[in-house]
Amino acid sequence: MCGIYITNMPYKKEEVDKKLSSIAFRGPDNTGFLKVKDVTMGHLRLSVLDLDERSNQPMKFEEYYIVYNGEIYNFLSIKDELTQLGYEFNTSSDTEVLLLAFKQWGADMLQKINGMFAFAIYDSSNQKIFCARDRLGVKPFYYYWKDGLFEICSQLRPLINGNSRISDEAVSIYLDCGYVPSPFCIIEDIFKLPPGNFMEIDLKNGTKTLNEYWNLKPISIVDLSYEEAKNQLHDLLVDAVKIRLQSDVPLGSFLSGGIDSALISSIASKISKEPINTFTIGFEDPEFDESKVAGQFAKIIQSNHTETFCTPKEIMELISKLVQVYDEPFADSSALPSLLLNLVTKKYVTVALSGDGGDESFFGYNHFDSVAKFTKLNRIPKKIRYLLSKLSTFDLWGTEAKHLKTILQVKSLSKFIYSIFIGYDSLQKVRNESWLTEYERYFSLSAHPIQKAADINIKLWLENDSNVKVDRASMAYSVEVRSPFLDYRIIEFARTLPVRYRYQKGMRKKILRDLLKAYIPESIFTQPKKGFSVPLNKWIREDLRDDVLEELNDSFLKKVPNLNIEKFKSQLDCHLEGTSDYSFNIWKLYILSKWYKEFGFHSN
Repeated sequence: MCGIYITNMPYKKEEVDKKLSSIAFRGPDNTGFLKVKDVTMGHLRLSVLDLDERSNQPMKFEEYYIVYNGEIYNFLSIKDELTQLGYEFNTSSDTEVLLLAFKQWGADMLQKINGMFAFAIYDSSNQKIFCARDRLGVKPFYYYWKDGLFEICSQLRPLINGNSRISDEAVSIYLDCGYVPSPFCIIEDIFKLPPGNFMEIDLKNGTKTLNEYWNLKPISIVDLSYEEAKNQLHDLLVDAVKIRLQSDVPLGSFLSGGIDSALISSIASKISKEPINTFTIGFEDPEFDESKVAGQFAKIIQSNHTETFCTPKEIMELISKLVQVYDEPFADSSALPSLLLNLVTKKYVTVALSGDGGDESFFGYNHFDSVAKFTKLNRIPKKIRYLLSKLSTFDLWGTEAKHLKTILQVKSLSKFIYSIFIGYDSLQKVRNESWLTEYERYFSLSAHPIQKAADINIKLWLENDSNVKVDRASMAYSVEVRSPFLDYRIIEFARTLPVRYRYQKGMRKKILRDLLKAYIPESIFTQPKKGFSVPLNKWIREDLRDDVLEELNDSFLKKVPNLNIEKFKSQLDCHLEGTSDYSFNIWKLYILSKWYKEFGFHSN
């Protein structure tokens, strides 16, 4: 887990060092620099495999040079294959395996590797750069491109300079999502390489090409009984956990009160010869606290458990850290406890397993229930639904009734699913939805409404919210997080299972629940899930009130392109008066203002 940098722009070593120092937390163990012809490469290393300096980067093999961030979990089997082909190795790192695999197979090696990664390989003989990003977008990949000049980095900050301009389109998308999805970036002329893609840059011709090597495919349901499916899934999970336990530094597991982290930690405890280390964050507010359930899990699997309780003040103090390390405006408030969890974890281990990704494949989120309900509602003819929505009594029955009124007016299933991720009510003057056309193809991969929603969840939210949250929160404290549920084999297998194996009569994650029974009594893991969230509603009205009002002044609001200022100010007033909850919209603008200041755009 590291930070990568490569460019053909004529920067001096001191300039590159300054760029890398701004994200030094990604790799505190070594800073590498190398210039070959007109290409400059830099690397920040967090040592996890082969701690020797021989595995520092940039790494060279013949005419090839690599900078790489991530982990190739099946690198040992690929190493064996390359050894049989006559290759010799000088390190025990996965970096060298990746470099030699490219020498042997070129772009085809992407089909062989299983991992989380973002890398760039410079072929100095042919004057070409080959770059790739992992299938699910676990690792970040930013690049600047203009007139044949390029600059690539793991984070955005080193690519921002005095000439950088904010992208109005990206801001508009952020106003709906609370993040900026790939390939967009908050800065013009900078992009994100989409997951499952590789990019080739021809330095002689000054051209670049992007190609897709992996994506979600049309679903073909497997002919397996429930028991057979459960056994095969368990085998896959065991292997996914096992290959993620390879580490030359201390390793642990995040453990909440949820099914996903409990199952991953339970499997890890069975595989490990020694008791595993588990980590939980507890909250003073019982509405958000899962520490008691996590503690019960830890006792059953006999882990070395670390429980840290935090106050609202401790979490709020991390707001500046969030803005500093996330680079782009990022409004998922669960990033704050995520930062705190990694701060605590780093005191004990460098690598941690997590349960991220389970909700997408096994329908764990509340909105899957909403999709099931809307599917039934959608059977009512559109005209009748529209007429029902016009009943004046809806306006008298409170917030939930008004929400139902809005749902009745939704024209299609796809519109309803989009609304889960971008909301019904936009803060934009003119709502921009053209960027969503990229996601329309995912509605045709499955006939089942819940699977359709899950596919959008994977392609939109998982990559751009969940994975970003985990990467930045962990790397802020030089922790590497590995998520077995994000193994592409599990993603692919889960999608071939009948929906009823995963979602049955309103029961989410059915098959995972049945797997967990072999490790933890059902009476314990069926306790209500609290979620990894913070009380934004209350904070904005009380603790953060003065700061929110100071940040969201007229001067700032006028700088936000396409913002309906009048509408937002009305929402802010209603929220502060306690008549409505507009906390997410307020938080989005609050974080955006902090971001403007952090990156020097406030005075523009």
